[in-house]
Parts: sequence; structure tokens; C-alpha cells
Amino acid sequence: MSISSRFSVGIHILTLIEIDKDGVSSSEYIARSVNTNPAVIRKIMGMLKKAGLIKVQPGIAGAELARDLSDITLLDVYKAVNVVKDNELFSIHENPNPDCSVGRNIQNIIVPHFISAQTALEKTLENVTIENVVNDVKDNEKLNSKH
Repeated sequence: MSISSRFSVGIHILTLIEIDKDGVSSSEYIARSVNTNPAVIRKIMGMLKKAGLIKVQPGIAGAELARDLSDITLLDVYKAVNVVKDNELFSIHENPNPDCSVGRNIQNIIVPHFISAQTALEKTLENVTIENVVNDVKDNEKLNSKH
């Protein structure tokens, strides 16, 4: 099972809002870029708004970033769209057989490793900002337009 696509869509939304900040970032416009239904975009934008990452004005089609690009990390987006709860990235099977030496011990053995892996993932996401993503998109566009 993979991490919910809400995470990548959230990053897509924030990046598009910044790159097209002089345009109108309506849910319909963003949905065309993401290639999904506007209702999906509105749901994720609601999550981003609740987390304080975007501002949306009622009655006006569009959104803007609520914080500076360099102040929004991928970890902020990850948490905003409820990808996973703290220390629950990895699910652990319930009720292993206590009469088996592996069943009796497996959870206590693997949980610390899972927590360590999730912490490493979150640390990596914390070190990448939406500004980094926007700059990478712009750089890629320049490279692609030269070919």
C-alpha cells in the first residue's frame, strides 16, 4: 500500500498556486493541471486551508499561499492532508500467536525500526520546501524548452 496521493496533489496545488500566482487558481483550473475532479481539489484545498498553508476567499475563484514559500515544507503538506498519524506509517498485524516465539516478540522487535524509518522520512520532508519544488519545476521547464 502506498502513501495517499493527497500528499502529491497537495504539493501540486501549492506549487501551481505559486507559479501561476498572477492567474486565477480556481479548483477547476487546478483540477485540469492535476487531471482529477474539482471536488477532489476542493477537499484537499480545504485541508491545506485548515493547516494554514493557503488562503481561500469565499466567492472569489482562487487561492493564495498563506505563508512564504520557504516557510512551507513537504512535512507541513504531509501532515496537512492527513497522510498518516504520528508513528503509524507502518501498520502492524494484530494478534500474533502468543504461543509462538516469533508471534510473542515480533511487535516489540519491529516497532522501534518502523518508528525510526518514519522519523527519517519526516526529517527528509522537513528539509524540502515548496520553494525548492517551485524552483525545480521552473528549472525543468527551462531545460525542456531548450530541447
